[in-house]
Amino acid sequence: MCGITGFISNNHLNKNSMQSIIENMTATLNHRGPDHTGFWYDIESQIAFGHKRLSILDLSSAGNQPMVASNEKFIIVFNGEIYNHLDLRKEIKDYANSKNLKLLWNGSSDTETLLTSIEIWGFEHTISKLVGMFSICFFDKDQRMMKLARDRIGEKPLYYGYVGNSFVFASELKAIKKFPNFDNQVNRDALKKYFKYMYIPCPDSIYKNIYKLEPGHILSISIEDINQLVPLQDNIKPYWSLIDSIKNNNEKNSTFDDKEYLNELEFHLQKAVDIQSIADVPLGAFLSGGIDSSIITALMQKNSSMPVKTFTVGFSESSFDESSYAREVATHLRTDHSELFVSNSEARDIIPLLPHIYDEPFADSSQIPTYMVCKAASTKVKVALSGDAGDELFGGYNRYFWAPRLWNKVSWMPFKIRSFLGRALESIPASGLSMFESNFNNLLPAKKHAKNLSNKVEKLSKGLKNSYSIDDLYMSLISEWNDTSEIVLDEDENDGNIAIKHIDIFQDNFFNNKSLDMMFKDSLTYLPDDILCKVDRAAMSNSLETRIPFLDHRVVEYAWRMPFKMKIRNNKGKWALRQILYKYVPSDLIDRPKSGFAIPIGEWLRGPLKEWAEDLIEENKIINQGFLNHKSVRKIWESHISGNADYTAKIWSILMFQSWLEHNS
Repeated sequence: MCGITGFISNNHLNKNSMQSIIENMTATLNHRGPDHTGFWYDIESQIAFGHKRLSILDLSSAGNQPMVASNEKFIIVFNGEIYNHLDLRKEIKDYANSKNLKLLWNGSSDTETLLTSIEIWGFEHTISKLVGMFSICFFDKDQRMMKLARDRIGEKPLYYGYVGNSFVFASELKAIKKFPNFDNQVNRDALKKYFKYMYIPCPDSIYKNIYKLEPGHILSISIEDINQLVPLQDNIKPYWSLIDSIKNNNEKNSTFDDKEYLNELEFHLQKAVDIQSIADVPLGAFLSGGIDSSIITALMQKNSSMPVKTFTVGFSESSFDESSYAREVATHLRTDHSELFVSNSEARDIIPLLPHIYDEPFADSSQIPTYMVCKAASTKVKVALSGDAGDELFGGYNRYFWAPRLWNKVSWMPFKIRSFLGRALESIPASGLSMFESNFNNLLPAKKHAKNLSNKVEKLSKGLKNSYSIDDLYMSLISEWNDTSEIVLDEDENDGNIAIKHIDIFQDNFFNNKSLDMMFKDSLTYLPDDILCKVDRAAMSNSLETRIPFLDHRVVEYAWRMPFKMKIRNNKGKWALRQILYKYVPSDLIDRPKSGFAIPIGEWLRGPLKEWAEDLIEENKIINQGFLNHKSVRKIWESHISGNADYTAKIWSILMFQSWLEHNS
């Protein structure tokens, strides 16, 4: 895991200027790779690369980057891990023997394997062979051609675009902002998407003319193209597509019974866990006590001669604490378990760091506990395996089975009646729902407690008020603001943004099964742009590498070949994962309502965070900034602090934008 950055300049820079610029850009990524700093630049081509290394495989200098190929024509900077690089080395050796070529390796790093593979098979063919997570920048000196690539699912970030008349790229926006005379303005279209989804979806970024490379895509651009400032979208091509993979493989294993599906799924998961457990540094796993992290930990422990190091975070003052569940699973699996207990005040201390960590507005409040568990793990290991993506692949989110059931019950009603019911639910005070939840939970054991009732009622009322179809209901469930014009002010003049056009997958239906359709759309949007972004930034800010076995593309492809009944059965998600996990962990340690990685942001906003929030949303400040509708902000804020409504998510999105804006002004 590393940080990469670079540029192709149109400003006729001299050697000292190029060196100074690339050093400044690279320095911003120190947290992503504190073990080594490297640079490469070419005055004639006006191109420069910078690299920050977090040494995981081959800790020697032979793995340092930027790396120049033996033919001295190819240069690469690379962030991530190629899990199958030893298999590729064997394939390269066989190829060299068949051609009577003399092959000399300088070290054992996956970067050298990657670069040698490109020398032999070319860039595109090599990328198609990779099993791993990666963002790559490659330059061919003879062809004067740069290629950027991002892994299939989007584990590793890669930003690119124009700053003035120069092309820039980096793992994070903070490096791009160090390029001289950066003055790219806020992209209001992207800002509207942020307030809708709580994150900025690919390919947009918060800045005009700066983009995220989409997962599974390659950008190929020549120096001549950049000199002419050509539109970038014509040079972007996919090398892998989830929908194409599903179409090409949907007939395989069609005669399997449950046992055969479970056996093959466990085989693929075990293989992914094993290959991702290879490292030359200490390695562990996150363990929340839920299904996904527990199955990854169980499969790690199965083939480990030593207790696996596991990590969880708990809240010493909060009813949201679920660390006891992780402790029970860890005890059963006999892992070397570490718990970090933090107070609410310690969690709140993370909030001022968020604009710097995430670089652009990001409003998934689980970013706070994610950061904290990464920080805890980084004190003992350098690599941690995570259970992320199990929900999207195996039907874990409540909306996958709750939304179709709800729609079946209310779709017969005229829209006006559904809307009336939604408004009636909306009128129930959030404070009353919270009191009911508390009293109700007092009658039940902890594992059956209701969670976030006021938030769920708010989502239900919004869905009933605004949905003409089940597709509308799904959009309501994944969106916070149905009409972003309520919150984001428009610009009057042409904004000068060179937009990258892309397909809005929310406008299409890909499956007849609505649950599968939701899972597919979440896999292409929410997973890479929210979940994976959250984990990458939280981990990298602590110089910790995270690996996600569920996102081995062979696991992903197999999961989508499995029939729906293997995912959702009897109105429960993750059926197949549960059956496998029960072989290692008793069901009574696992089966409980899904709660997520939640913290009491809504309560804090009415109490210890109130003054901080009031300062960020002060009326004159918002008016002078000119981005948000101050009347809408004030209305939802007053409704929330009064206890009449639970607008936690909406307010958090506003505060995260305002905090980002202050940090970047």
